Amino acid sequence: MDSKGKKIGILFVLCALLAVMAAVVLANYNRLIGKGVSSTVSSADSVSSQIIEADGKVHGADLSAFMKDSDFFDADVPNNSSQNTYDEVDENGEPVRSLTISASSVERDIRVKIMDDKGDVVSGQEFAVEVADTGVYVDEDRDGVILISDIKPGEYKLSLNEQQGFKVPASPVSVRVKSIVSYTVIDDIDFFVHAESEVDILKEDTSDKELDSEDEDDSQYTALLDMEEDERANAVKLGIDVSKWNGEIDWEIVKAEGVDFAIIRCGYRGSSSGWLIEDPYFYKNLTGAKKAGIKVGLYFFTQATNLVEAVEEASMVVSLLGDTEIDYPVFIDTEGAGGNGRADNLDPATRTAVVNAFCQTIQNAGLDAGVYSGRNWFYNNLVVDEMDAPNVWLAEYRQTPLYEGRYDMWQYTSSGSVAGIEGRVDLNISYLGIE
Repeated sequence: MDSKGKKIGILFVLCALLAVMAAVVLANYNRLIGKGVSSTVSSADSVSSQIIEADGKVHGADLSAFMKDSDFFDADVPNNSSQNTYDEVDENGEPVRSLTISASSVERDIRVKIMDDKGDVVSGQEFAVEVADTGVYVDEDRDGVILISDIKPGEYKLSLNEQQGFKVPASPVSVRVKSIVSYTVIDDIDFFVHAESEVDILKEDTSDKELDSEDEDDSQYTALLDMEEDERANAVKLGIDVSKWNGEIDWEIVKAEGVDFAIIRCGYRGSSSGWLIEDPYFYKNLTGAKKAGIKVGLYFFTQATNLVEAVEEASMVVSLLGDTEIDYPVFIDTEGAGGNGRADNLDPATRTAVVNAFCQTIQNAGLDAGVYSGRNWFYNNLVVDEMDAPNVWLAEYRQTPLYEGRYDMWQYTSSGSVAGIEGRVDLNISYLGIE
């Protein structure tokens, strides 16, 4: 074949190859374009049939589609929550809890708390604390708190004795025992407050405390007073005082009856044990009264026998109240507990000192304070001339009080009736001028 023929043959072969390649490319291109167009058209048709809502969501979209995506969720991790998180175990493989202790003093005393690594008091164990050069003191009631009294002022070191299942601190803690009580709120008072479920209520809380028979007669009113407009204009207000003994209260109805204020019991000291106990209806009554638009004050039934206990009681009130604002004073209720109360036989001077310490602590916490009692109790069981209570709440059940001292509120009956409260209720008049 001559050179011209060879050139023609090569050109022919190249053209054939190009034609084959073009056919293959065209065929694949059509398949790709056809698939894309079909998908685009399907998607466009789908979108056109959906409604885009105001928040950007597609109306009718399958919001649970992610559940079908096997890669959406993280892989399951074995649950080890049942395993203990303690760093140490004993010879039996049981967890060993690390303990800490803290100590404080109010006056010639030491208050010890045994806590775990979370700061919670550990109860149910008979821990023993050794006070250097003084002795060993045991948590006999197993509440995680040890109260040591009659300690001379000075610096002391405390160590927690070994206890099975626990790791005690290696180093002792120090505490300075104060010689004189300061009328300031005790920071850790919450550790010393008990619920009623922990006590024998029949021994600790007296339900029917009654005035001296000479402080009441048949002339007392038993309903909210029908006051004249000018009396209302002079800021004389009508109120009640309540505790758990009044049960469930419909505060909206009480407000509609014309009640302006309520003095609510927040707690009491046990007449037998001396424990600080919260009234189980305190928060319910406090929030219910405030929500209904009723002005609120508080009272605490005391069985304190000394200044330290008075400061404890006032501290408990401040702690329970927290940041909640109140309009009326915080009163210390000092009266008899049926003759068997631990403070029933206090001499007037000591009882007056208790009242003063309570009121001073309340005032130092930024609240108004006062004292409640009956006419004869003021005369015979307190030294009124030495009493520093800024507000006096008198209980005397007759049409006109015979008490000759100053008083800012008057409880004129314990047999009152107010809609919204089942049974009898204490009724009061306030002259404090609180609008």
